[in-house]
Amino acid sequence: MTDYKSTLNLPKTDFPMRGNLAKREPDMLREWEDSGLYQKIRERFRGRPKFILPDGPPYANGDIHIGHAVNKILKDMVVKSRTLEGFDAPYVPGWDCHGLPIELKVEAKVGKVGDKVDARDFRQACRDYAHEQIDRQRTDFKRLGVLGDWDRPYLTMNPQYEADQLRAFGKMIERGHLYKGYKPVHWCMDCRSAMAEAEVEYQEHTSPAVDVRFPVTDKAELAKRFGLAAEAVDAPAFLPIWTTTPWTIPANRAVALSPKLEYGLYAATGPNGREITVLPVEMVDTVLERWGFGGAERLAVAAGSELLRLSLQHPYLDRQVPVVLGDHVTTESGTGAVHTAPGHGQEDYLMGLEYDLPMDHQVNENGVFTDEAEHIAGEHVFKANPKLVALLEERGMLLHHEKYQHSYPHCWRHKTPVIFRGTPQWFVSMDRGGMRQAALDEIGKVKFTPDWGEGRIRAMVENRPDWCISRQRSWGVPIALFLHRETGELHPKTPELLEAVAKRVEKESIDAWFELDPAELLGDEADNYEKVTDILDVWFDSGMVHFCVLDRHEDLQVPADLFLEGSDQHRGWFQSSLLTSVAIRDTAPYKGVLTHGFTVDEKGRKMSKSMGNVVAPQKVFNQMGADVLRLWVAASDYRGEIAVSDQILKRVADSYRRMRNTLRFLLANMAGFDPAKDAVEPSQMLALDRWAVARAAALQEEVRGAYDRYEFHHIYQRVHNFCVNDMGGFYLDVIKDRQYTTQADSHARRSCQTALYHIAEAMVRWLAPILSFTSEEIWRHLPGEHPDSVFLETWYELPTVKAEDVDWEAVIAVRDEVKRVLERLRNEEKIGASLDADVTLFCERSLKDKLDVLGDELRFALITSDARTAAADGRPDAAEAGQEAKGLWILAERSEHEKCVRCWHRRADVGDNAEHPDICGRCVSNVEGDGEVRRFA
Repeated sequence: MTDYKSTLNLPKTDFPMRGNLAKREPDMLREWEDSGLYQKIRERFRGRPKFILPDGPPYANGDIHIGHAVNKILKDMVVKSRTLEGFDAPYVPGWDCHGLPIELKVEAKVGKVGDKVDARDFRQACRDYAHEQIDRQRTDFKRLGVLGDWDRPYLTMNPQYEADQLRAFGKMIERGHLYKGYKPVHWCMDCRSAMAEAEVEYQEHTSPAVDVRFPVTDKAELAKRFGLAAEAVDAPAFLPIWTTTPWTIPANRAVALSPKLEYGLYAATGPNGREITVLPVEMVDTVLERWGFGGAERLAVAAGSELLRLSLQHPYLDRQVPVVLGDHVTTESGTGAVHTAPGHGQEDYLMGLEYDLPMDHQVNENGVFTDEAEHIAGEHVFKANPKLVALLEERGMLLHHEKYQHSYPHCWRHKTPVIFRGTPQWFVSMDRGGMRQAALDEIGKVKFTPDWGEGRIRAMVENRPDWCISRQRSWGVPIALFLHRETGELHPKTPELLEAVAKRVEKESIDAWFELDPAELLGDEADNYEKVTDILDVWFDSGMVHFCVLDRHEDLQVPADLFLEGSDQHRGWFQSSLLTSVAIRDTAPYKGVLTHGFTVDEKGRKMSKSMGNVVAPQKVFNQMGADVLRLWVAASDYRGEIAVSDQILKRVADSYRRMRNTLRFLLANMAGFDPAKDAVEPSQMLALDRWAVARAAALQEEVRGAYDRYEFHHIYQRVHNFCVNDMGGFYLDVIKDRQYTTQADSHARRSCQTALYHIAEAMVRWLAPILSFTSEEIWRHLPGEHPDSVFLETWYELPTVKAEDVDWEAVIAVRDEVKRVLERLRNEEKIGASLDADVTLFCERSLKDKLDVLGDELRFALITSDARTAAADGRPDAAEAGQEAKGLWILAERSEHEKCVRCWHRRADVGDNAEHPDICGRCVSNVEGDGEVRRFA
């Protein structure tokens, strides 16, 4: 038997079947760096329309986690897809470098400022630590395949950034947004600092809930307010409050009622006998039952507004407090009367301003009562709770006491409860300069993805208090102001002084302020002023990227096209950036905002080391490769929680292999193809090849649209389906015969190779933003001349092909039916491969006409040795009806003919040629004749 293997066009490529990504990717990274790929991209697209996506800076502390990987990969996919659209889309990474987490790490190593280390050395230790963390994180971010200006990142601790931040701060002062106030703020007793709203998270907490008597000092006045005679109030009278923070009762300065509620005056019997109390009419039964009071009698009813400034006795201090009115009082819980301590709550503070109430400050930075606090001096606030409860009970003022489970603010760093504590702080006003309304107006101009992001940030801006921007720490940008020692007023030349400080900071970093002798700037006035020693909130730092980076960097501009971060940043970076930009330039710093969810395991649980469900990105890219991680991100719907686990990643790896193998098949079957001289004109391509190119063109429009809408999971689904169904399930299966058996330079083969080339050129670009390493590897194996990298290219322009000669959708439907019937025959061991079978298709007229267009080439489309059509009414009983294709019946039988050893078809003319007795006539023609002619498949 002659060996015909040398006459076949078998697949050939150096592109390996196994990705071996963990080994190949680092080599490619080095090549990108050595060749200056990022700089080449900038040069290639300079002058094009810009697309700006600034990096929301990760914090320079600790190794990156899976959430970091999601964020950076999403950004990289956006930037690379925008570049493919022809935009100049630079990516400048950055890091947030100031703040408490770094301080705490450095304190653990070198001690606190003033103990074992001076402030300057401490700040330098913070810088050194931040640089170490940045280097580690940068290595991992680059390993993910993220292209960017990694050698020139922006750092919030760079002197230039610090100086520009002071300049922006000065602009906000000039526009009237800054004030100093003594008011309650969230205070972390572990941080020993004020906290921004974005630094507070709510967790379940158990507090002591107490109902407390506030005795009425003038019973006759109480009776008068309710329209009663004085003698009607014939027993001790009190107004009850309910609170879950007994430790704030020492600072009580009023009791708030609702002006809109009806309050009843009730006589009831309690442990002390007959007492008279004031309660909302709708709450009386619930409250009295909680206290265990019985025999309630309503004496009168009055609106809350009638009780304004009624005098009450503090439950244990020698102090009288007034009744005040506030709309924040409700009947959802408690007693309808709210204990008011202006130094320990936002609504309380506002009540204090409205009614000129004193503000106590008896709690120090550690959460410990000062010596001014009677009975509890030296006690931590939470440890004081039981002592105060006991004191209230001893004085006969405790009505009820129980444990209460509720949502309570915690420090996001320490995970410990925080308190509201009145302190002198610097604030950015939300309303004095119209910033709140301006921000809300700008929100309406921004495109949010998903669209619910607009409602979320709008509600937060509508309801947020003034922004407390001062912190009492060492590592941060200073609030570089001079205050008059007597009046507390800012120096009249504050803008000029801030610019002078900024110039020094540019040269010497923030140390320039802390070490500044005021006389250097103020001269003879120096003794009249003091330097502010507070630092700026780190959210102020990162929120200034639009001013300190976008406005200054030569490749960037403001407003940005897109901000992209996790869903928690509606409270954080999205909002701090919006507020500072509106405060400075009256516009939002971004045109669009994209939000992604957090990572969870496959059961929807948060990642936790104790649960053992943490997936480290380092482990994934060291074992499976970064492209598998990137494909997982693309395949996930980032709009909600993003599930990840070893099992999920294994499934993603399977999908990766399917796509890689599809591209490998395309490359392998372009062996010997030079597009410059071998490509077939679109009009001359075979019908099936034109169909494949048209399918790719239609898909490319979908892919580009999905990239434009940031719908990466749709891209994954459609491209994967294209590989599995259109390519692997049909086209590539059908063309094998033509590719392998026709003459190497035949029109039939070159037509197919032309289609494969066009599809590969398009597909490598579809995948480049997602499978960056693999796409670059494919790029290097494509035939023809190409730029050094796929990332220097734009979308491929697929040729326009004319309308189809064949209804391929009908052919595919029939083919699926035939495959089902042949599979049954294979299971019955009547045939082996599908080429062992001959099929007759009994069809209704409309379907028969569609199939008859193919003529003898129908068998190639069905991958059977013979295929013919016949009228449906002539079908035998043995023909099987199509399950999905209507008007079709199939008769499949084992072929009686010999098998051609070259093409494996069973044909009647095998052996007809004496010189080639083992092959069919078609193969004889392809081996030593003019070659067969194919029109369709």
